Amino acid sequence: MKETLATPEEKLQSLGIDLSHVRPAVGNYVSHVRTGNLIFTSGQGVDEFHGKLGRDLTVEEGYKASRQSMINLLKVLKSELGELSKVKRVVKILGFVNSTEDFTDQPKVMNGASDLLVEVFGEKGKHGRSAVGMAQLPNNTAIEIEMIVEVED
Repeated sequence: MKETLATPEEKLQSLGIDLSHVRPAVGNYVSHVRTGNLIFTSGQGVDEFHGKLGRDLTVEEGYKASRQSMINLLKVLKSELGELSKVKRVVKILGFVNSTEDFTDQPKVMNGASDLLVEVFGEKGKHGRSAVGMAQLPNNTAIEIEMIVEVED
């Protein structure tokens, strides 16, 4: 008997993650642009975590914030694709971490997003990544992440 692999949506459901609504844009831009077989997302912040890493938030809270930001990005992909199984490969993510001048654990914070992608997509979720510290982010959000994804028709 052949074992059936879980779909990305089934994996998300088992993690208790709901992708039912996309956060609205707060300016004159769109949540993503699709060109050919690539989707470029706009940055997604978070509603729950605010302040600077290294002062207001711990690395663990930053990890949770980056995971939440990635959930917001997955909502964007789900709304565009209908089914996340159409993701051929996560190409790259770029994380902006609201942090103090002396905070240097941006990569540890971004692991929250990276770990979720691998949990959901397996090998297809492994990606290139940049994690940079920022002096400030909109609405004092802890993190903002954007991504590039290759999709299949």
